[in-house]
Amino acid sequence: MNSRIWLRVGPVVGAVALSVLALTGCSQGTTTPAADTSSSATEEAEPPAEATLATADSSLGTIVVDPAGMTLYVFDKDVADSGKSSCEGDCLVKWPPVVAETDTPVVDGVTGTVGVITRTDGTKQVTLNGLPLYYWAGDAAAGDTTGQAVGGVWWMVAPNGDKIAG
Repeated sequence: MNSRIWLRVGPVVGAVALSVLALTGCSQGTTTPAADTSSSATEEAEPPAEATLATADSSLGTIVVDPAGMTLYVFDKDVADSGKSSCEGDCLVKWPPVVAETDTPVVDGVTGTVGVITRTDGTKQVTLNGLPLYYWAGDAAAGDTTGQAVGGVWWMVAPNGDKIAG
């Protein structure tokens, strides 16, 4: 009869004993704080940042796009290296800025000088060769280029930062 009881409770007793050992970590009265892995290990394990600017082929040649393939544009009324955008108010409804999370946007295939300006609302807008970059609200999908030459002042941009007037 004792052997039957042991067959029933033996595995439970063994599991409890192993659990106690695992929880105590086989320590001998000293405890060491757990390593802080909240920031440095997490940062090292993160994948590389996605490019803010990339390139794609269009009917007018290679153009600058965002990571989703949406076409980006420059505005003739902006002045290169002025640190300002001339598109404010209602203009921004149709031409939203390309916003950066950092002062050093990641690029893929873009050879012009990439930077940022701080807009009046505090957001950082990506620039290419000193000109702010924008989306066109009329472009619905990756590869759309319907903002090209709107009003004779909005242009797609080449990877080297030149506007594409064509």
